[in-house]
Amino acid sequence: MSIIAISRGTFSGGETLAQRVAERLGYQCLSRETNLEAAATRYGVLTEELAAAMEKRPSFFERVLGERAAYLTFVRASLCERALAGQLVYHAYLGHLLLPGISHVISVRVIADMEFRLKAVREQQKLGEKEALAYIEKVDRERQEWTRFLFELDWEDASLYDLVVNLSRMNLATACETIARLTERDEFQPTVTSRKAMQDLTLHSKVSAALAMDFRTRDAKLQITVDGGLVTITGTTHWPEVADAIPVVARQVEGVEQIRSDIAGVTPPRPLTWY
Repeated sequence: MSIIAISRGTFSGGETLAQRVAERLGYQCLSRETNLEAAATRYGVLTEELAAAMEKRPSFFERVLGERAAYLTFVRASLCERALAGQLVYHAYLGHLLLPGISHVISVRVIADMEFRLKAVREQQKLGEKEALAYIEKVDRERQEWTRFLFELDWEDASLYDLVVNLSRMNLATACETIARLTERDEFQPTVTSRKAMQDLTLHSKVSAALAMDFRTRDAKLQITVDGGLVTITGTTHWPEVADAIPVVARQVEGVEQIRSDIAGVTPPRPLTWY
């Protein structure tokens, strides 16, 4: 069955629509917040830190250290495990970018005009119009910057989605039925190729997460490819013990049947001398 990834802006009605679609199809409904909590528990990260990393615009040091890339790996691994069985509605922002190369993922962008969004935020958060507008603009700006940093994409680009739904013009029932009908179309049905791609992506994300968690391997610059149970890891490191640890860590991940590891050694940088 198809996987539906609903990209929702702040107070655009996407969460309600996702729940309606899941109920209509009998699918599991998974929110960004629930997935963050699951990822934090699974990979030993504070939920607050993980949520901040996935929402706030990156600082200079985060850009340099790549901490967000590790957090993104944890979130993707958690999502992949839930999506592997199919029949899932995931609502977040740009959730489909966490599931690249999976042809049975239906990517939907939910939008609404500012009047619709202001009304929602004022009712739910009891803010004045000026404060509500400032809140929406702040969150939108942070999400745009987050998307550019991690994916080098503009999340408002309509070409990123299979369907854009405007809830200022389309009611929930119509939007729900439109999305549900897409799951019946041939182009969004799982195939042998797309199922394998989903399995490979899940294993890739789990191996990446394991390597990001281990203190010996978390800072190594690695490229990982997966083909069935075969995991190939290439990259560079300054330290031989890191190269030795990489296949050991990867082999512990469920689903890994064979490891090919080709890690090149690089001479450690010489310490600076101050005169």
